Amino acid sequence: MDYYLFDLKHNILLLFFCSILGIHAQETGLKGQIIDAISGENLEKVRVSIKETKVTIFTNTFGEFDFRDTTLPIGEQLLVLSKDGYITKRFPIIINEGDVLDLKKIDLQFDFNTKQQHIGTISLSDHELDEDNDVSFSVSGLLQSTRDVFLTAAAFDFSSTFFRPRGLGNENGKVLINGIEMNKFSNGRPQWSNWGGLNDVQRNQEFSLGVSENDYTFGDLLGTSNIIMRASKYRKGGKISYAVSNRSYQGRVIGTYNSGITEKGWAFSVSLARRYGKEGFIEGTLYDANSFFVSVEKKLGRKHSLNLTGFYTPNRRGRSTAITDEVFNLKGNRYNPNWGYLDGEIRNSKERKIEEPVFMINHYWNISKKTHLQTNIAFQTGKIANSRIDNGGSDLIIGFNGQQTYIGGGRSANTNPVHSDNMPSSFLENPNPTPLDYQNAFLAQQNLINDGQLDWNDILQTNQQNAEKGNNSTYILYEDRTDDTQLSANMILNSQFNKHITLNAAIRYKNLKSQNFAEVTDLLGGTGFLDVDVFALSSTRLTPSELANRAQSDLRNPNRIVGVGDRYDYNYEIEASTIKGFLQGQFKLKRVNLFLGGTISQTSYQRNGLFENGYFPGNASYGKSEALNFLNYGIKAGTTLTVNGHHFIKLQGAYFNKAPTIRNTFANVRQNNSTIAQLLDETQESEKIQSVDGSYIFRSSKIKARLTGYYTKIKDATNISFFFTEAISGSDVGFVQEILTDIDKRYIGGEFGIEYQITPTIKIKGAAAIGDFVFDNDPDLILTSTSEAFSDIQGIRNFGKSALEGYHIAGGPQHAGQLGFEYRDPDFWWFGATTNYFSNAYINISPFARTSNFYQDTDGLPFNDYDENIAKQLLQQEQFKDYFLVNAIGGKSWRIKKYYIGFFASINNILDQKYKTGGFEQARSANYRLALEESQRDTPVFGSKYFHGFGTSYYLNVYVRF
Repeated sequence: MDYYLFDLKHNILLLFFCSILGIHAQETGLKGQIIDAISGENLEKVRVSIKETKVTIFTNTFGEFDFRDTTLPIGEQLLVLSKDGYITKRFPIIINEGDVLDLKKIDLQFDFNTKQQHIGTISLSDHELDEDNDVSFSVSGLLQSTRDVFLTAAAFDFSSTFFRPRGLGNENGKVLINGIEMNKFSNGRPQWSNWGGLNDVQRNQEFSLGVSENDYTFGDLLGTSNIIMRASKYRKGGKISYAVSNRSYQGRVIGTYNSGITEKGWAFSVSLARRYGKEGFIEGTLYDANSFFVSVEKKLGRKHSLNLTGFYTPNRRGRSTAITDEVFNLKGNRYNPNWGYLDGEIRNSKERKIEEPVFMINHYWNISKKTHLQTNIAFQTGKIANSRIDNGGSDLIIGFNGQQTYIGGGRSANTNPVHSDNMPSSFLENPNPTPLDYQNAFLAQQNLINDGQLDWNDILQTNQQNAEKGNNSTYILYEDRTDDTQLSANMILNSQFNKHITLNAAIRYKNLKSQNFAEVTDLLGGTGFLDVDVFALSSTRLTPSELANRAQSDLRNPNRIVGVGDRYDYNYEIEASTIKGFLQGQFKLKRVNLFLGGTISQTSYQRNGLFENGYFPGNASYGKSEALNFLNYGIKAGTTLTVNGHHFIKLQGAYFNKAPTIRNTFANVRQNNSTIAQLLDETQESEKIQSVDGSYIFRSSKIKARLTGYYTKIKDATNISFFFTEAISGSDVGFVQEILTDIDKRYIGGEFGIEYQITPTIKIKGAAAIGDFVFDNDPDLILTSTSEAFSDIQGIRNFGKSALEGYHIAGGPQHAGQLGFEYRDPDFWWFGATTNYFSNAYINISPFARTSNFYQDTDGLPFNDYDENIAKQLLQQEQFKDYFLVNAIGGKSWRIKKYYIGFFASINNILDQKYKTGGFEQARSANYRLALEESQRDTPVFGSKYFHGFGTSYYLNVYVRF
């Protein structure tokens, strides 16, 4: 291991040294790219000239210009950029013989005094950045940085349906800030809430689609987005905006000021924001978020610049949940069972709090005109907390006799208003209901219709009655906490050997120490809570002493009474680290651009248990686990062929593997040290990924279009999930961990986007996605549990293969289409509308229901009444209904002296279409007999649960720029 790290570092440093000292071809040139200052769109046909010379060129369809094939005057010159409808920009440059001056991106400001077409005064990214969805489904953050027609549709109109480009989640995309990777160790996803609300300082972004070339990192399947938060990169001036909405929050205010670069080489930027609301479209989903940002940069001579950036975005949100069709039919798509009234105020039992400030230092060194080195260090600390009610309290302790050998007490009722016991269907589950059953079902129905919310007063009353008797709380409110401290550092080198060859290289290091525990936040009227698992006391096989030990969360502190602020139930640490090397060459020829890149990395995980769990005594839960190490590598390549100035063909492909995330490495990380590798008695494999895509791109002054086809295969993936089930043959209900290994998935599809500028004021656009995302094999499935039914087999049951091959992977609609238009008036108002069609969305199936357990009786033989044809119908994957969504957006702006005032508004789902965005099968009835009984009921007791889309929603934003 030490030899490997030394060798890796040695090679990377040697690469840097050779790159810096490389001999560059002697050529003289000038190049750059011109974009709209507000929208970020590439500007075609911008006149680029050197004053008092005949040297002139126009930008191409990508906004690029390149004078390297032109004889240029040497020395100090004045560069002039001009385009109709834009303010002409002039600035001095120095052209040195034998050097290529790369001006990178240059922005032009729209001239508000002209009566030309109003271009891009409002960017859709303002809306996209505000759609603060759960990161597991949100794509807007990753895609908002590009003006690609299809990706704009995916980020704005498609994302509300949980649509995933190419069927992939956020863990398959990389997000960088100032070159620092922000994806989490725990699940591989970026935590967008860490910089939520900072819309104004996120607009400078660089995006590479898919596995295409990238100057900073190897990337991933969905691409890479680098958010540039350098103080010197922000346009001088300020902005104040206010927004109202009925989606996630009710109000938002942002204030931002940028100083620009001062005469002494300083630049400052500050942004403050607040988002708030008692509830969004879904009932009881409070929103309370503040955002703070500051960036300071100092130019240290001509070659060096030092930038300090910090941002802190504490936020608290009420959460909703999936519901069954039975609940939806009674309560609608705004219903949320997680909240209730307490003292006349809405209180949600499930809140998510995120407080993880980020601080980073970035050093930029222009070693030469053609070689640049960026060094970054970032530090992040803080917490993520998810609250919920623990209703597993024991109201009394008996049988101590000085030795604490036995714990007793009653179990509490479930507080969930839509728990199966509270639903009308539960009273009618018998084939022949009695009149009393019908009466109880009717009462349950009316109770849900008229109220159906969490009864906080009943919870408090129960605990207060316990306290009066000297007993413990039956219910408490607690948080699942993750307190992370992370250090990241990297060096990124970009060196241009000559006009044909550019080298990109990087070395990255990241270290994480994560504390994970449950913490009591509210005793809910009680005086204390007994830190034991009351479900462990139901065994008839164990002695009282064995039961007492088995029930303990921490054998080193038995029968502990915990209060507010105490850790209980579980407590452990995770240490993780990774070191990565990246090397890429970009080759630009006359008609062909090529790239070739590679990466190698080492990732390590280790758990350290701080509680000795009663189910897993000794080193099984306490102390350090074995250290897990994953060596990974990857290679990618691609080419872009320029047929002529309007037609382009792009091909690219990659093969790489990825270490499993922490979440999918430990079998039951809260309770023990067991890794999946230990349970399988073999080495856990990394995910293996192969992907290829090809695109035809057309660009002209009126038409922009892209047609892409892709194929992706992911092999040897692992997934862990948790659920209750009554379907294990020969056992009662139990809480289990489902471990699915060696999963293969296949993604095939196409993307198309086109926009046509019919007139200077009218543009039509269209987009379409067709995909087929399926499981490509039958993976292996094991269950682990602390249930008594598992006690005779060391808590593990191997169910062999899960017959998933051919089933669709859930994750939003696999087919989507859009047709829309935009009108931009010369008087600075604009309007657009789209009609969007979605189909081929599927429910998330239960892998457990596709194992041999489905058809086996307690004796291990098939059920004597098993019918294979009926079984196929029961196991058929549900496909959601197709639906249309109509959206509209528009706005207007004015210039009053030096101020720019404007507004824009959007309305989504104008026709109030009801639709399902996702869902999952419940595993409680995952065997043939139970599933058949459920299918024969008018209303299933344990039916599938669904997420529902918003009805008609709106967003309105007003702003002032100065």
